Amino acid sequence: MDLLLDTHAFLWWLSDDPDLGPESRAHIERSSNSVFISAATAWEIAVKRASGRLVAPGEIEQWIADEGFLELAIEVGHAVESAELPRHHKDPFDRLLIAQARSEDLTLVARDDEMEKYEVTILDASR
Repeated sequence: MDLLLDTHAFLWWLSDDPDLGPESRAHIERSSNSVFISAATAWEIAVKRASGRLVAPGEIEQWIADEGFLELAIEVGHAVESAELPRHHKDPFDRLLIAQARSEDLTLVARDDEMEKYEVTILDASR
């Protein structure tokens, strides 16, 4: 199973936060699974840090590398699809993650009821 971690799931993983449930944790740890972190997640973390809404010291690229995760670039097709999605969800970062998961056939690890309204495979991050 190839996974795309939502920003919260990524941060919970890094901080060993119990909000990341045991099922999600097991899938992330499984060596046969590829785990992707989107450039949109890095962007969201950087924006929140710059605005003072998130304290998360360190280099995001280094976190990804240290965990053995894979970077997922934002392609033009991802951007276009995110704009064309139904307006169930208003958060542009989440809409981009949904589009990427759909386009790349990834399971999105997230805890967000609004994301479940889209045709995308979701693994509830709290499970």
